[in-house]
Amino acid sequence: RRVVKPMRYQCRPAGKPAFYDTKYPSTYNARMDNLRGFWKGQYGHTHGVVLVDAFYENVAGPEGKNIVLEFRPDPPQTMLVACVWSHWRATKPGEQDLLSFAIITTDPPPAISEAGHDRCPVPIKPEDLDAWLNPDPNDLDAMDEILRYNGMPRFVHSVAG
Repeated sequence: RRVVKPMRYQCRPAGKPAFYDTKYPSTYNARMDNLRGFWKGQYGHTHGVVLVDAFYENVAGPEGKNIVLEFRPDPPQTMLVACVWSHWRATKPGEQDLLSFAIITTDPPPAISEAGHDRCPVPIKPEDLDAWLNPDPNDLDAMDEILRYNGMPRFVHSVAG
């Protein structure tokens, strides 16, 4: 059955110490090419989706200044962006259990790379949703196929305001 759970966007894998968040601050995103490596405790076990109408990325603008771009699918649509999640359990007094997730990313389509960014969230097709949310850890190839043959739309971008 499908369940909505509030979670923090920065995954702390189960069993890792709390300082992991500062030691590895890039755990917001799970690179598709590292799902069977760093993310092996989640990939094939705890999958989710995030509903996304747009996403934002920092890119180098004129004279090297940082600008934030907003990327939206064209035509407009709500994407089912693939993620992995973890239930971290407190080990010390004063700590609280934590549900957290990381969005799965891949190499970007041309509209995103030409705008200056090197990653893109992976949307999955609606018809793959149930298979994605109920992964078989003994058939990761099926999960790879869902991610590889995804529902990547065309994107347009603008400077975020």
